[in-house]
Amino acid sequence: MERTTAMKVLETYIVAGLTGLLFYHLHSPIPWMLGAITGMLVWKTVIKRPVAAPKALSNSGLIVLGTYFGLSFTKETLLTIAPYIVPFLVATALLIAINIINSIMVTKWTHIDKVTSVFASVPGGLSEMVAASESLNANTALVTIFQTIRLLTVVFLVPTVVVHWLNGHASPGNATAQAAAVSSDGHYTWFLLSIFGALLLRNIIPAAYVVGPLAVTAVMHAAGVNLPLLPVWLIILAQISVGINMGERITLEDIKLGGKFSWVYFLLALVLIALSFGFGYVFAELTDLPLSTALLSLAPGGLVEMVLTAQTVGGDPAIVSSLQFVRLLLVIIVVPNVLKWVFRKFPYITETPWKNRSVRN
Repeated sequence: MERTTAMKVLETYIVAGLTGLLFYHLHSPIPWMLGAITGMLVWKTVIKRPVAAPKALSNSGLIVLGTYFGLSFTKETLLTIAPYIVPFLVATALLIAINIINSIMVTKWTHIDKVTSVFASVPGGLSEMVAASESLNANTALVTIFQTIRLLTVVFLVPTVVVHWLNGHASPGNATAQAAAVSSDGHYTWFLLSIFGALLLRNIIPAAYVVGPLAVTAVMHAAGVNLPLLPVWLIILAQISVGINMGERITLEDIKLGGKFSWVYFLLALVLIALSFGFGYVFAELTDLPLSTALLSLAPGGLVEMVLTAQTVGGDPAIVSSLQFVRLLLVIIVVPNVLKWVFRKFPYITETPWKNRSVRN
């Protein structure tokens, strides 16, 4: 049995690696991750072969990427982002509020209740949104399906648009500065602290396997600890591992279950992305942030995907990761609790009877 599992894992990584390589040669943004996601979808849906995505390997990939992102931090990073926190929070809150209003408005033309619609479109973590919606007896199956549609739309569209908008020209100064700041003669033993940070925070904060190593590495680097560069092959393998896990969780069958309303939530995701780009442009104009950094800081995507894209287009990965983490905390911790309080305190907001509650994820 163990040998069979090992062979399935090996087969999965070969497929994901080959599709990642294909995306790399097609000059796709974040090719190893998007390639792995696509490879998993095709392999299990079209080829009808099972995939194996051990959670331990995915978490290990997140730890590596979190550590990698942390290496871009310097002593000046926290001082740099401080002036942007308030306008960033205002812009993020407005984006979320507009998205919630839009998700309520579309229920006039669908048979989906407002609670389900709101949690199905809020740009937060899929599992967190499902858990929060279940506590209010929403249709968690539909929340899962429409959040999956939103996730796919954002992960594939945002990096592609940003890279082409900014012509995909990375700033050589940023990469050079990072390489110069991180000496390659450090000892890899230091990174055991990054792993410890992930394990320590895994049950305390969202995205702990990225945020924990990122925070620990950033503190060490800013404190002057002599940290080595991570090998390129390890960073690629980490992206493939994370992509495999995402692709394994997403199925076309789930999307089809959304039926004729799937396109509605696809359009809501497009509107949210367009608004975030608009707010990002204004954010860049009102501050001294580069356009690429401002756009990716406000983009409704995952922290990992947006930071990797920032490195592709020459944005500042330290600022993007910091502001994306602030957005992550706001969306995952604050928004669900506020929505639960509002829906319970003012039940008349729902107006129409809640429907289709019998289906559960």
